[in-house]
Amino acid sequence: MRPMIPLCLHDKEEIFSFLKKNVYLHIYSIGDLDDFFWDYTTWYGSRKEGELKAVILVYSGSYTPVLLALTDELSHMKDLISSIVHLLPPKFYAHLSPGLEELLRGQYRLKSFGKHYKMALKNRKLLSAIDTSCVIQLSKKDLGEIETFYKKSYPNNFFDARMLETNSYYGIRASSSLASIAGIHVYSKKYKVAALGNIATHPDFREKGFATAVTAKLCTSLLETVDHVGLNVKAGNEAAIHCYSSLGFEVVCHYEEYIAEL
Repeated sequence: MRPMIPLCLHDKEEIFSFLKKNVYLHIYSIGDLDDFFWDYTTWYGSRKEGELKAVILVYSGSYTPVLLALTDELSHMKDLISSIVHLLPPKFYAHLSPGLEELLRGQYRLKSFGKHYKMALKNRKLLSAIDTSCVIQLSKKDLGEIETFYKKSYPNNFFDARMLETNSYYGIRASSSLASIAGIHVYSKKYKVAALGNIATHPDFREKGFATAVTAKLCTSLLETVDHVGLNVKAGNEAAIHCYSSLGFEVVCHYEEYIAEL
């Protein structure tokens, strides 16, 4: 059998037509089609009889590149990964559908960060029951305070200061300092998607409902311009899953996260 020849994809509409078949599985990748992220993306794909069957994204807009290889049809994705392994960075963070990690082990050392869920905002009516009167919108002028907050409250998170330009970060102040923040990793008004991220509460202010309030305000705001809101959460993070479920999010699939290094 002839080896599959991978394609480097450049047509946004072709990629989007494929990804939108399962919006919440691919919500990060769909958001990265936006001009705001596009220059940091490399797309690989495979076709059969002219039709796209698998798509992989390598996003280079973070300190460590991120590979998104998510699928509900493993056979095509396995063939695609095998054909591009030699093209991948020497070190990257990977989001992989279960079973795909074995295709990297031959060349990469993998450190697992465990099972994660993708959750989708399905029951939007629950948002209106949350009191968000104490929530404020954050902006670029708050950058220094936000960075200080994350160092204390969420030291291992990835925060891209550019995302403040979307006006989609919200917080609560207590004792004159930020006590809780909810923001986004991906947002696209054009493609009508948003993926939440950077949600955290200062250790001194947890179990007060602050994370629920800031996330509810954020979702309500996002729904003015997007149709689909999703997020990723570690499967063992019961407190976060409970918070998101109370806001109308539901688990739609799971995947694994890894650091891969030659």
